[in-house]
Amino acid sequence: MMRPGEARVPEPGVQEILKADGEQQPPSHTTVSNIKVPNRPVAFERYTSQSFFDLEMERMWPRTWQWACREEHIPSPGDYYVYDVGRYSLIVVRTDRGGIKAYYNACLHRGTKLKPSSSEGTTKELRCPYHGWGWSLDGDLVRQPCAWDFKHLNAQDLKLPEARVGVWGGFVFVNMDPDAIPLETYLSPLPEFAKGLEERYVALHVQKELNCNWKIASEAFVESYHVQETHPQLMVGNGHTGQYDVFNDHVNRIFVPSAVASSHFKERPSQQELLDAMALGDRTALAGKLTVPEGSTARKVMAQHFRDMAGGSVTNLSTTEIIDTLNYSIFPNAQFFPSVTFPLIYRFRPLDMSPHRTLFDLLLLYVVPKNAMRPPPAQPVRIAHDQSYTTVPGIDPTFGHIFDQDTGNMAWMHEGMLASKRKAAVSADYQEVRIRHMHQTLDKYLARPPTE
Repeated sequence: MMRPGEARVPEPGVQEILKADGEQQPPSHTTVSNIKVPNRPVAFERYTSQSFFDLEMERMWPRTWQWACREEHIPSPGDYYVYDVGRYSLIVVRTDRGGIKAYYNACLHRGTKLKPSSSEGTTKELRCPYHGWGWSLDGDLVRQPCAWDFKHLNAQDLKLPEARVGVWGGFVFVNMDPDAIPLETYLSPLPEFAKGLEERYVALHVQKELNCNWKIASEAFVESYHVQETHPQLMVGNGHTGQYDVFNDHVNRIFVPSAVASSHFKERPSQQELLDAMALGDRTALAGKLTVPEGSTARKVMAQHFRDMAGGSVTNLSTTEIIDTLNYSIFPNAQFFPSVTFPLIYRFRPLDMSPHRTLFDLLLLYVVPKNAMRPPPAQPVRIAHDQSYTTVPGIDPTFGHIFDQDTGNMAWMHEGMLASKRKAAVSADYQEVRIRHMHQTLDKYLARPPTE
């Protein structure tokens, strides 16, 4: 019997493919971190049980780093952005001195939310809409109607409680645990491997409500095993198993090469067929001009096509940096695709206090044009669980259809777990290692005592 991590697909590995490209590759792409994760069944109650959900809410969510917004959401003093996850709500605000703070979104008088959930805007003070108590952007109490009636309170206890704040790549992260490890340590090695995200802006933001547990939604994007059934139109050019890396408790990734023949095909496609498949069969997108010369590959031709389209901004990048997919998961709920051609960011949060509903944030980040002002971040477009991504203005119909395929599976899986006679999921030893890794880290948080 194989030990965990020994299974391998009968096709060239990612590192072999990179060597065949014959180019100088960055450390982010040549790094391999095959940490073994025991292959144990994952109980369905971890997704469907209210008591398990409540345990996550008590012991995991308030102790982890989560990105709340982008810096461009709060560019000026007084700008604020409310981040909600389950019962927790934080106001991320730009102070008068330009710093960033995150306050618990609750009045210290009787607990009223100071700002509505999921809201953003500009304010001079954080003022309770119920009785009018107000705090400065630095969290100091500056307004207390009938202060004579509160002489029994200690003024030091009336400063707004804060969560920790960290910034990386233009993303503002929050953590409610004062003893949490530093953000840079938590994210490592992502800051070394994905540079330049602070030079991008939010070009598209879609929020979709899903009828499933937040982990089911996240796990739909951490393996390529589902491509052959869920996305058959992608199989020719994007059906490779990929390389799975586990770096530490909080970071893992999948590395999937493009324009490489998959082992799913008995008759391997030609290089020209692989090139055509990268346009999802739409040759009009390539103006019928791209062909693979003798001795070249679909990978190199497509990479050069993107270099030409970018007007020189990616001239010095290798083929893999331009066309291949790297998806980094940051525990518990974020995924980063730091691609130069199609950079995507995902986030998965419980909706309200239910284990059965999730909010899926999808962001598309484009590079800020040279010698131009940073465009304002796109406002989120929220769609219901039964609405198609293709209805969202600005989204490419081809990619909208792909996300419909992904999210269409999620409610079926959640409902199937509730209906199943079997009480646990089995997993592929290699291709689903990231799922087990996430649960392994989750268990470490759940084993800790409750927060105060």
